[in-house]
Amino acid sequence: MFRWFLVIVSSLLLGAAFSYLNVPAAWIVASIIASGIMALSTKQELRVNEKFYSLGRGIIGVMAAVPIVGVPLGQLAHYILPGLVVSAVTIGIGFATGMVLSRFGVSRETGILSSLTGGASVMPVIAKELGADIRYVALAQYLRLLAVSMTLPLVASFLDAPGESHVAGIDVEWWMWFLVLAIAILGGPIARFLHIPVPSVFGPLLLTVLIAQFIPADIVAPEPLGIIAFLSIGWVCGGSLSVPALQRFSRLLPATITFIIVIMSACAAMGVVVSKWLNISYFEGYLATSPGALETVLALSAEGGAGPAVIAIQLIRLIAILLMAGYLPKILRRF
Repeated sequence: MFRWFLVIVSSLLLGAAFSYLNVPAAWIVASIIASGIMALSTKQELRVNEKFYSLGRGIIGVMAAVPIVGVPLGQLAHYILPGLVVSAVTIGIGFATGMVLSRFGVSRETGILSSLTGGASVMPVIAKELGADIRYVALAQYLRLLAVSMTLPLVASFLDAPGESHVAGIDVEWWMWFLVLAIAILGGPIARFLHIPVPSVFGPLLLTVLIAQFIPADIVAPEPLGIIAFLSIGWVCGGSLSVPALQRFSRLLPATITFIIVIMSACAAMGVVVSKWLNISYFEGYLATSPGALETVLALSAEGGAGPAVIAIQLIRLIAILLMAGYLPKILRRF
């Protein structure tokens, strides 16, 4: 209990500091550091309560659905084909990279989930569901997230924004706490009953989309619930660290960094194609094809007055990647 007390306090302090400094994925990074240091220093893994982690996974599912319900289906239709092309390229690169990584000591599931771009906060959850190595998946995903989040504002500052800012704030109603918690708790069992893959994530995600059609307000997870979800993921990732695992990951680090450079370069090139295809600015094309960091992408898009292409293509790719990850065992059985 004393170990957990120290981990919780240090995670909250680090998370608050990282948030103040605008560090990407601040709460997840903070909780990974706090729990990882404790696990390594005491040479004993930290085990997260399964019910608490299940709640965290459910909240992540709700958060993953929020951008999807904000875009009308008719508006998405115009961007389906470009979105699918972008999805095919990025998934293809991630799948090929994952298969290469599997020859260096990790499973195929681990290699592919660590290489799929987008949904960084969801991939460790899916990794645990599919029996992949959650530690390496989290390490690779957040290295990419950090690289993309740090370079996005820098690159965007050199590009011509298409319009004026249209940032709008969202007020969270008091009853949203109960709604989000109910979806997070009930979504998983409903999905398991319906035999939906990765039920802990897809159940709350689909339930959120369904319920959003019948209520007048946007479904938004209150910030404290989001923090709880991020902390649960970070503690699972960091608490399971060990010296042998870190030694193995260090051998994979050059390949991981190379992949990050390759995927970022490929997405930047696709941004040119998309901007020409849809007759939009390269600012919008670059943001639409950015490999992850969706929150940063949407913030820059809103500040730059970008059109619907950015959110539509990002969401189409996110859906494609989540479906790919959910059905990964069936896909791999064909190889």
